Amino acid sequence: MEIHESGEDYLETILILENRMGYVRAVDIAGEMGYSKPTISIAMRRLRENGYIDVDERRDIHLTAMGREVAERIYERHVLLTKLLEALGVDGDTAAREACKIEHDISADTFSRLRNYYDTHMKQ
Repeated sequence: MEIHESGEDYLETILILENRMGYVRAVDIAGEMGYSKPTISIAMRRLRENGYIDVDERRDIHLTAMGREVAERIYERHVLLTKLLEALGVDGDTAAREACKIEHDISADTFSRLRNYYDTHMKQ
């Protein structure tokens, strides 16, 4: 199933919050992303219906295997693209903001080539 950019952003945010706090609730996502709780609730319902997340009895949100795969792919892109842009002299905030835009549209082949370039020429 194809997921849209906003869905990828939600999944990436869930992954980041899970890594930071160990658990994720809708209110945490709302705070992190700056959206209202009703907006988050609608998005979480769609992600749950499409098999990207589960919600337990405590209302904690968990990535499914499919959701984790998407979240980790997007997060890896975000981190690497941010590093590459910063290496080119782009300030950190701008690099992170622009990496977020690029991470959704770049092809798997192009990203693979950027990762290989980074690993070969820039990784320390």
